[in-house]
Amino acid sequence: MYKEVLKKIILDKQNEIPFNLISREDSLPINCGSIVTVPGVRRCGKTSKMKLVINSLVQKGLDKSLILWIGFDDERLFDMQVSDLEDVLDAYRELYPETELKNVQMFFDEIQNIKNWELFIIRVFKNYCPHIFISGSNAKLLSSEIATELRGWGLEYTTFPLSFKEYCAFNNLDTQCITESQNAKLKILWEQYNSDGAFPEIALTETKEIKEKRLQGYYNAMLLRDLAERHSISNTKALRYFIKRLMNNISKPTSINAIYNDMRSLGVKLTKDDLYDWADYVCECFMFIKIPKYTHSLSEEQRTLSKYYFIDNGMRQCVLLPQSNDNGKLLENSVLLHLARKNKTNEKIFYYQGNKECDFVVQSENSIKELIQVCWDISDADTRKRELDGILEAAKATDCNNLYIITHSTEESITVNGKTIHIIPAYKWMLGI
Repeated sequence: MYKEVLKKIILDKQNEIPFNLISREDSLPINCGSIVTVPGVRRCGKTSKMKLVINSLVQKGLDKSLILWIGFDDERLFDMQVSDLEDVLDAYRELYPETELKNVQMFFDEIQNIKNWELFIIRVFKNYCPHIFISGSNAKLLSSEIATELRGWGLEYTTFPLSFKEYCAFNNLDTQCITESQNAKLKILWEQYNSDGAFPEIALTETKEIKEKRLQGYYNAMLLRDLAERHSISNTKALRYFIKRLMNNISKPTSINAIYNDMRSLGVKLTKDDLYDWADYVCECFMFIKIPKYTHSLSEEQRTLSKYYFIDNGMRQCVLLPQSNDNGKLLENSVLLHLARKNKTNEKIFYYQGNKECDFVVQSENSIKELIQVCWDISDADTRKRELDGILEAAKATDCNNLYIITHSTEESITVNGKTIHIIPAYKWMLGI
């Protein structure tokens, strides 16, 4: 029924290769022995990541005929059922009858539109083709559910909006060798990155008005489709208010109970459990990243307040409108996103709070890898003392000697109480220069 349409889709996509795309820092694995899944927030470049794999394969000599790409958001496949998915294999076989499926690289975008899609994918992976890549919408299926559906056969590679290094590449600045004349452009790009955010399409958009309209569109799609529609939340006005409260409170421990009491005082009818569920949902769809407090007890960790960081500064700015005291919050949010982007499977990110505070504690296995404070301007004596006291207390509590204070522009290394603290501008820290 769908074979002729599928043949056209396969051939049309092959004719587009190589795709006109800018490379990303982290690439998806090839020949890894698992089904590669690419979760992430909307519009962060998941589909492009798969296309970059194709570019790499073809550049290494793979013939385009060995690429099978189907995007199931195509309206011609709107009524497709899982029983029709065999047409995908039949369509390819009829196009290339001499080719064995085990040699084909298969890419399925938005396959979650097909109910019970996982049955087909697992069968194909086990019996025909060991090279399968999947990406899709959070409105249809979450990354946690993909892992469950694929029953251990999947390997997850979460995609984020652009890193600062990638943002520079999107703006035609090579960060491998920064000359003195390029240094000024680098600082300007950092200011843009920290305020405008890092969605790939936004980085390539020059007009501020169009940037804002696109970011508002992204936000509304996340709120209405990934949250309200997916979880049957009818009170979208309350949901918007809740998300704004979380946005406004980035960098601080957030009490869901306090937000509940405030909303109840405003006459909003909902339960406390609703808000705790919403707090989980916004993290599941990658809108927020939840950071727990560092403790030596797992049970205590569950009882303490968490911090919630937002996925993109530019989108946050569009929703909340710029605030006069936001520079520090935006910088801290950028630092957290950088840490999350680089986070390995055996690492966890916490915040420290004792008598003093330290913004980030990065744990690797059973030891603390590094401590990070974030401060926009550390020139004020009281501010400097507060930041130093916080990181030194955290260092004593965690027995960590790898200490950083990330700033807007200050750079120096100091030794206090036998501990060396590296104070470094965020753009240099993110680029490793």
